Amino acid sequence: MGYELAQVNISRLLQPLDSPLLRDFVAALEPVNAVADAAPGFVWRLQTEDGDATAVRVFDDDWLIVNMSVWTSVETLSAYVYDDAHRSIMKRRREWFERPVEAMTALWWVPAGHRPSVAEAEERLTQLREHGPSPLAFTLRHTFTASGEAVTRSLVEC
Repeated sequence: MGYELAQVNISRLLQPLDSPLLRDFVAALEPVNAVADAAPGFVWRLQTEDGDATAVRVFDDDWLIVNMSVWTSVETLSAYVYDDAHRSIMKRRREWFERPVEAMTALWWVPAGHRPSVAEAEERLTQLREHGPSPLAFTLRHTFTASGEAVTRSLVEC
């Protein structure tokens, strides 16, 4: 049985999505999601009929937005995360989102074909926050193989 890499990241909005402050972020959602969808190693992403996940609630908090996807490997996810199209938007994240005070991104291995739920993502984020990186929930910097072996990466490798 093979494995795929699930990832979740959440962010707390500074203002409602329909506010003028968030206009550029909302405008970038479709193009950035299209880049992800076409990226090598991309498998799946959480979305509603609107094509994004901005209406999906996480941790019962209307101010948190969630992004969740599945990739073939840590390397393919890293390539997308550090690609110019994604990075150019993420450079502006402090304009739109609160500065995080705890882990807002978690990675974990899932059986090939499994599509994680929001509840599963919440559990993994909680695991990472409470126990740090482990085979159950980890980060791009401190990853684990699907068999549970630790792999430490520099940001240059990511």
